[in-house]
Amino acid sequence: MADPHVLTGLIAKRAEIAGQIEHTHDQLRQLVIDLDHIDASIHIFDPSIELQEIKARPVPPKLHAFRGEVTRIVLITLRNAKKPLTTQDIAQRVMAERGLDTANVRLLKTMTKRAGACLRSLQKQGAVARQPGPGQFMLWEMARP
Repeated sequence: MADPHVLTGLIAKRAEIAGQIEHTHDQLRQLVIDLDHIDASIHIFDPSIELQEIKARPVPPKLHAFRGEVTRIVLITLRNAKKPLTTQDIAQRVMAERGLDTANVRLLKTMTKRAGACLRSLQKQGAVARQPGPGQFMLWEMARP
């Protein structure tokens, strides 16, 4: 006879995975419906378009962003900020906007490095300015014209 704790854990894990599969099926069903609606809208404007010739745009892996996505989020965050923000504050906002787990300390560290690289690039372009902040962090704000 199997250990009852092991069996209980396996049953719970199976239920969790079955729920994820069901949820994924629901998402897929909704995506197909959305695609059908977009296809119908395209045909309203140009019935001669061959939809099969439109190539699917690849979705980046979970931690990667579309080109310019992080820069856009960083700039919007700084424009809306009432005071200068630390690199980590900005990284947390980027994570939240992208639907990433902001409680994941390891991921936050990675995203803080990426946000810092983005901010340094924007500083070279003259879009943002920095000043020393608390600890090792820098404070960032939009550059004054």
